[in-house]
Amino acid sequence: MDIVCLGLNHQTAPVQIRELFAVSESKLGEEAARICKVEGIEESVVLSTCNRTEYYAAVEDCGMASDRLRSFMQEHAGESLRTEHLYEKNRADAARHLCRVVSGIDSMVLGETEIFGQVKKAYQAALKSGTTSRSLNKLFQKAFGIGKKVRTHTGIQEGQTSVGSVAVDLAEKIFGHLRNSRVMVIGAGEMSRTTARSLLSRGARSIFVTNRSSERAEELADELDGEAVRFDDWQGVLKEVDVVISSTGAPHAVMNRSHVEAVRRQRRYRPLFLIDIAVPRDIEPEVGEIEEVYLYDIDTLKEIALEAKGQREEQIKLCESIIDQELVESGLFNRE
Repeated sequence: MDIVCLGLNHQTAPVQIRELFAVSESKLGEEAARICKVEGIEESVVLSTCNRTEYYAAVEDCGMASDRLRSFMQEHAGESLRTEHLYEKNRADAARHLCRVVSGIDSMVLGETEIFGQVKKAYQAALKSGTTSRSLNKLFQKAFGIGKKVRTHTGIQEGQTSVGSVAVDLAEKIFGHLRNSRVMVIGAGEMSRTTARSLLSRGARSIFVTNRSSERAEELADELDGEAVRFDDWQGVLKEVDVVISSTGAPHAVMNRSHVEAVRRQRRYRPLFLIDIAVPRDIEPEVGEIEEVYLYDIDTLKEIALEAKGQREEQIKLCESIIDQELVESGLFNRE
């Protein structure tokens, strides 16, 4: 059985293309089952994060399976999806790519910590849906072991290692400092938690947390010594805050231009910094056209992330050396 990985990420496709393929965590198993219905695909795992969507498949024929997966994606996205948006990895290259992803060296933010857990959740969802068997089980279990070794034996996680912390860096550069700033976090997932902690460490005075699940909002607010806000009431808080970090996982935008226009006078036209780290995007791009609003989406973070990557090229080489050695010693995924 051969392994194929077909995907798109922050390096190959802009956010408006990536969001077309975003799959919520609760739907990952369902999507893996859909992939298994494509002729020639025996096993599948679907990985979807703010920076990538990847389809891993165990197949009898790489070429045939790849063509059918491409057709599947094209039917989903239509003419907006172009050949250059996609990348394909086969056999040992697919194994090596997965190890790079799990290790955080294929991420926008080099060494990011969230991706390890996201891949595990994708694999668990596929396992629960019955879409994995001998080939993908071996591949993913080996990749998790390699990823752990890379993170333990290298300095790849030194410095900023999350999208949220890089987003806060950007806010600080624009405002000069974040001392006494008031912040609203929309969405109570792990990305929001990481971002909120980073904001507090930079001197944020108060944090409001809102989420569709009031219970999760209250849990995060208690953890951060902040205030939970009912999701239906977050627009009322918008007039008070300086910074909004949004990462809900909603299938459509939760903030539009009218939400901000409605509170501009009450805010006395103070600068409002919005960072949308969700895919699909939470904040409509038109919001950024308002004069005192600074809106940045996930792709805006690339420049800061690239600076960090350039400073750690030696660590990348060390990580890749460990990955190659481990794969060769496993005897399972040697280059063919």
